[in-house]
Amino acid sequence: MLITTTDTLPGKRIVKVIGLTKGNTIRARNLGRDFVAALRNVVGGEIVEYTKLMAESREQALDRMIAAAEALGANAIIGMRFSTAEVMEHSAELLAYGTAVVVEDER
Repeated sequence: MLITTTDTLPGKRIVKVIGLTKGNTIRARNLGRDFVAALRNVVGGEIVEYTKLMAESREQALDRMIAAAEALGANAIIGMRFSTAEVMEHSAELLAYGTAVVVEDER
């Protein structure tokens, strides 16, 4: 699956626009991570527990978006973006979305 944040793929021609594809996950922080994060907040530096949580969330949202695009018959996703939103206190949604397309090599 080819994925790009641009609206075109160099060397490829879009032969069919299928439409929106998306994948999301909603994650909640946990007490253990919050405690360690609070300590790091006092001394400064990267909060690696949250960095890891966000990286895992992005990968899961991407995997779900790709699976949705493949189910629609796409072989590429253009205009891909991430979005986040707070769902409730201590939890957030991470959404990956883009346009599912079928591309071929340019001739």
